[in-house]
Amino acid sequence: MSYPAAVDEGILKATPPGPAFSFAGQNWHALPQGALFWRERAALIVADLHFEKASAFARRGQMLPPYDSRATLDALEDVIARTTPREIWCLGDSFHDMGAHDRMMAETRERIVRLTAACRWTWITGNHDPQGGSASDSSLGGESIDEALIDGVLLRHEACPGEARPEISGHFHPKLRINLRGRHIARRCFVMGARKLIVPAFGALTGGLDAASPVITSLVGQEREALIALEDRLLRFALAK
Repeated sequence: MSYPAAVDEGILKATPPGPAFSFAGQNWHALPQGALFWRERAALIVADLHFEKASAFARRGQMLPPYDSRATLDALEDVIARTTPREIWCLGDSFHDMGAHDRMMAETRERIVRLTAACRWTWITGNHDPQGGSASDSSLGGESIDEALIDGVLLRHEACPGEARPEISGHFHPKLRINLRGRHIARRCFVMGARKLIVPAFGALTGGLDAASPVITSLVGQEREALIALEDRLLRFALAK
């Protein structure tokens, strides 16, 4: 599958909000909301939106406020407005289960359609998404694929242990848990190694796995660190070996 070349010089001069860092020889901006902006391509990357998670729990008898999809879209629209991306990549688990499309309110569907129509939009399939190779109901717009190799960087839902190429993924919802002055704090974070970058969950109703969990650290490899994005700086924490 072919993709357009990196964006032109004029777009590259427009620095989006959020601290910058380097990965795979490219420039990236980590956003506090948990999104990732690829500067060379003016591409916005988000993972694990989990639309309609609350309604899935409600069907099983656990009643949660049914506003998670709305809150996720509010945050996504805000990030899009701030970064004006040329393309958007959703790294899987965009929908919480196979029935999410049917449970969506008309307003939610309309908002998603407006977003997917505004720029190049790609849904990467995750383990929660509808099966059969389609991460999205076609009526919602965008393109659905299993994974993508773009400018030497792999975009997929779940990190592959044996992958030697630079790879960006989601799936694990990493959070950094630290004790600060006697207070236990957990913040969504990016986890980065030499060849792997794991993006936090963007969805409003998503939990998280400890960034120092062996499940994550064994995948990322040596010299790994957790990145927490603030509005004006990037906090970097080495993860124990």
